[in-house]
Amino acid sequence: MSSAVRTNPSVRAPVAAIRRFDPARLRALVLKESLQAIRDPSTLLIAFVLPTVLLFLFAYAVSLDVSKVRIGVVLESPSASAQALAATFAGTRYLDVTFAHDRREVSEQVVSGRLRGFVVIPQDFERRLAERSGQPLLQVIADGSQPNTANYVANYAQGVVQTWRAGLGAETPSAAVVLNPRYWFNAELESRRALVPGAIAIVMTIIGTMLTALVVAREWERGTMEAVLSTPASVVEILIGKLLPYFALGMLSTLGAAALAVFVFDVPLRGSLAALLLLSAVFMVPALGQGLLISSVTRNQFLAAQIALFSGFLPAFMLSGFLYEIDAMPAPIRAITWLIPARYFVSSLKTVFLAGDVWAAFVPNLLAMGVIGALLFLLAKRATRKNLEA
Repeated sequence: MSSAVRTNPSVRAPVAAIRRFDPARLRALVLKESLQAIRDPSTLLIAFVLPTVLLFLFAYAVSLDVSKVRIGVVLESPSASAQALAATFAGTRYLDVTFAHDRREVSEQVVSGRLRGFVVIPQDFERRLAERSGQPLLQVIADGSQPNTANYVANYAQGVVQTWRAGLGAETPSAAVVLNPRYWFNAELESRRALVPGAIAIVMTIIGTMLTALVVAREWERGTMEAVLSTPASVVEILIGKLLPYFALGMLSTLGAAALAVFVFDVPLRGSLAALLLLSAVFMVPALGQGLLISSVTRNQFLAAQIALFSGFLPAFMLSGFLYEIDAMPAPIRAITWLIPARYFVSSLKTVFLAGDVWAAFVPNLLAMGVIGALLFLLAKRATRKNLEA
């Protein structure tokens, strides 16, 4: 007698339990990732040593201030007025003057790059000065291979002549209208005060994007990421547990960079520390999300580093307004800058350091960084979930 086993269609296999958010698991993941970050010398090097080196480089090696421009002054006229004008050129702190009596001596030095230009005081200088016929008093020749420096040479030479003639009591055609310029937020026009806040954004980009991409990609390479994904922890817990330690490292690095900016590089912090930390915390969201997305897609440290460099560091350096004015860029490039989180962070940092807490400027930037960060995290979560299902 055979017995048949019938299956009841109403009885189904037990459904896998849905992974729910568990604070205890999250705390364990954060502790594990924090210990791993502390034990990794390369992580601490990128988080604390590299930002200090970059800030010193941007503060001292990269400068938009031009002083002690090397120029030549050719004295073709032996008159007392020409000698007095030459002495005025030598007395300004913006110029480093080399004297000559023949323009051929200095023209060769301009060609070789030892001088950036030269000024010729002609033989008939006294006659031109006395006639006031509108004929140029001097000839200024500048090295056009460096346009900015060439403009400085021409403007400095014009300013020296005007200062010298004002000392003589002579009337100059350009003195009909006297302008007294006043510069807000950076009265001394020191480029360091504009560069150092922007450099903090570059540092935060490196820590958030590149460090996260490298660390998580290394987990994929070693196979430990699959082991973590196979645990009862949810994808959200894994992502938050991975990123919270690096978020904390980024905030600590921000505090260190701000301390260097204020106490070492003499950059004023006219805003509040709370506003600076809020801006930095919101910027870390898209930076970490981008690094996580890169690592989830590539799973390779070398490839992750290359993509982080080209998609994170270089856009932040070139398209954020850190060095180059966004308004001077072509329209297609300006459109691309709206997708760069560092654009909003650089603008906010310059505001909080040089102007103060201007929330009318902060709020749109905070919203833009938050939206971009949310999109990147959604994409990173989707990519991680696909890896989990695979």
